[in-house]
Amino acid sequence: MQSRLLCLLYLGAAAAQSYFGNALLDGLELLRRGQRQMDLEASDHRDQLLREYDFIVVGAGTAGCALAARLSENPNWQVLLLEAGGPENYIMDMPIMAHYLQLGEMNWKYRTQSSNSYCLAMNNNRCNWPRGKVMGGSSVLNYMMYTRGNRRDYDRWEALGNPGWGYDELLPYFRKYEGSLIPDADSGNARHGRKGPVKISYSDYHTPIAAAFVEASQQAGQTRRDYNGQDQLGVSYLQANIGNGTRWSSNRAYLYPLKGKRRNLHIKKNALVTKVLIDPQTKTAYGIMVQTDGRMQKVLARKEVIVSAGAINTPQLLMLSGLGPAKHLREVGIKPIADLAVGFNLQDHVAPAITFRCNISTLKLDKVLNTDTIGSFLRGDGPLRSPGGVEAISFYALDATEDTKDWADMELFVTGSGIHWNPALRRVFGIRSDVFEAVFGELERTNGNAFMIFPMLLRAKSRGRIMLKSRNPLQHPLIDANYFAHPYDLNISVHGIRQAISLMDQPAFRAINARVLETKLPACRHHGPQTDAYWACYARHFTFTIYHYSGTAKMGPRSDPSAVVDARLRVHGISNLRVVDASIMPYLVAGHPNGPVFLIAEKAADMIKQDHNYT
Repeated sequence: MQSRLLCLLYLGAAAAQSYFGNALLDGLELLRRGQRQMDLEASDHRDQLLREYDFIVVGAGTAGCALAARLSENPNWQVLLLEAGGPENYIMDMPIMAHYLQLGEMNWKYRTQSSNSYCLAMNNNRCNWPRGKVMGGSSVLNYMMYTRGNRRDYDRWEALGNPGWGYDELLPYFRKYEGSLIPDADSGNARHGRKGPVKISYSDYHTPIAAAFVEASQQAGQTRRDYNGQDQLGVSYLQANIGNGTRWSSNRAYLYPLKGKRRNLHIKKNALVTKVLIDPQTKTAYGIMVQTDGRMQKVLARKEVIVSAGAINTPQLLMLSGLGPAKHLREVGIKPIADLAVGFNLQDHVAPAITFRCNISTLKLDKVLNTDTIGSFLRGDGPLRSPGGVEAISFYALDATEDTKDWADMELFVTGSGIHWNPALRRVFGIRSDVFEAVFGELERTNGNAFMIFPMLLRAKSRGRIMLKSRNPLQHPLIDANYFAHPYDLNISVHGIRQAISLMDQPAFRAINARVLETKLPACRHHGPQTDAYWACYARHFTFTIYHYSGTAKMGPRSDPSAVVDARLRVHGISNLRVVDASIMPYLVAGHPNGPVFLIAEKAADMIKQDHNYT
């Protein structure tokens, strides 16, 4: 019965007809046992918090797991890692399950404020913004897409007054965490690390759609290359944070190898930090308040408190602790300790996905979630090892000048299915039922063959903001995404849509009769089919976040009024407090930021060791 319940919960009702197949039940029983074993291995074995630690790391996400592992390399330091969520499990580590995870309790389930200019196809004009509430954080929820970004991203960070953050100085940190399994990785100056904890590989499974995308891109002039190598522009099958067919989260990469080996590392799950304790006279952080085990507790830090809670939770926690825009803090009843631009500079990548029909079989729920695929996953292959259906990726400089011709401003990535293939997807994106029916209803009813290309805007000029709704730490903050506030962002998004559609003219896609889905978005029909105005309207409706929230505790010199932390990630004006996560990015990188967050954590660990005389 338990195995059937797991299947209902995680694999979708459309697979119900297969429940009684012995192979499926056997496979689910193995998963259930694996879950039990993982929970046992992940238990703290030391439930009571100590009164004091040397370092307290708030948030066991991509950065927090890596940072805690590195700091605890010093056996003389007591390190506490706190996570508001629970343990990771084997279902979460099955790559195809990325869609479903957003529907569970491992997601904070944030939503943007209602807007009249974006997210217009979503319920109440609000976009869902998932964040990981689990050991491993958003590296457990994401689609495992691995990119470094462009070397120019980091050189720009350094040019803003952040010494040590240029690409050449950061390259050793990429190599340090990378455990690349990419056989044809660029072996030039940007060669990959092969022995690091974070596995990177091609997916074991591809549909014919992926091959058509790669071939059509080459026919259109793209070079097939390692986009994480010396040159970014080009096309490739996706490099993903997958090892041996399994999601390679930060938790798995950094903490699993330490089970039972680091007595100086204390990990506490289901522990919500509500405030950083700061002496208002000396402006020194000295501990935290944490809600866990049914009560509020104070825990002290001898050396530092390090906030690694992500680009939404980090600014929320800083503001709850008295660090942020003084006027805003007073409005919600918090006495300011330091007037800092916390919560500003919010950035994200959006991609108005375009659906295409074709005449070959694409990913379907009944093909993906059945007796045979469960068995093939356990044997080491099959579609369950696909990273959420994402298959291939390409980078373009569509708005390039002579100076920026090697710096991507648009990414296209393809999925081997349409939005109709999985009932979870409409809930994941929060699409209104009337909009879904008008655009995708016929495709769903006929179980038609379709795939999607996501044109992802890489260097947006719009900026949003995170604000407190109240001084109650249990209330979600207010999120003003502010998408398309700058006209550049909408213009280049339309350019990206046109680039995706143009690939259908290439022989590889013509061979499978690929064409744009005929049904139109009702609210945009008056603009005329496939006009720039139609696609601009379409982008304002299907404003799909790619989950790359960043920038809300900006790194920069004290002379920069928009900066929150310095180049060593110390909060300006506050001693013994750092921020280590995507919040510190002055500009979001031209790619997927999960990899760069590993880099930030690795560099931060070295800086902290240097500052405390440990090498």
